[in-house]
Amino acid sequence: MTSPLPVGGKIDESLTLTPVRVAVLTVSDTRDEESDTSGHLLAGRVRAAGHELADKRLVPDEVAAIRQQIEAWVASGTVDAIVTTGGTGLTGRDVTPEAVRPLLDKEIDGFSVIFHLVSYQTVGLSTLQSRALGGLIKGVFIFCLPGSNGAVKDGWDKVIAAQLDSRHRPCNMVELMPRLLET
Repeated sequence: MTSPLPVGGKIDESLTLTPVRVAVLTVSDTRDEESDTSGHLLAGRVRAAGHELADKRLVPDEVAAIRQQIEAWVASGTVDAIVTTGGTGLTGRDVTPEAVRPLLDKEIDGFSVIFHLVSYQTVGLSTLQSRALGGLIKGVFIFCLPGSNGAVKDGWDKVIAAQLDSRHRPCNMVELMPRLLET
């Protein structure tokens, strides 16, 4: 999918894609596996991009449950990136950023900025109601998206997909993976 923003980069089709192992976490008090439309949408996009869906789970909007699943994936060594959907809003039960931020070794400030730029093109000022977040936890990328299908499409299609594509030029996050734990 093409972005209406000038992205300053492109996919070099002459190169071979290096698949990334991506885990999808839906954070919701109201959805179950059947009604988890944003999680299913995201999982489908991960696979369609040529990546491995390492796991897909659903947890309630509870800090402990969110952290427990993320920490288990990070410790497993079988996940390169985690994408969450849900819990980034402003209501009392929206706690994904509060759960994730203390786990971060580094925050990717630009992720939130770019997510809001592309989201603004879709939902206008309503993008202010999202607290999208990106960062690194022990060498694993994590991106926290809002729970709507539109936000998942914007976040994956216009931001995350290109950076998790090893063919994206001039640079991408995949090429950084071997060096993320350098000291």
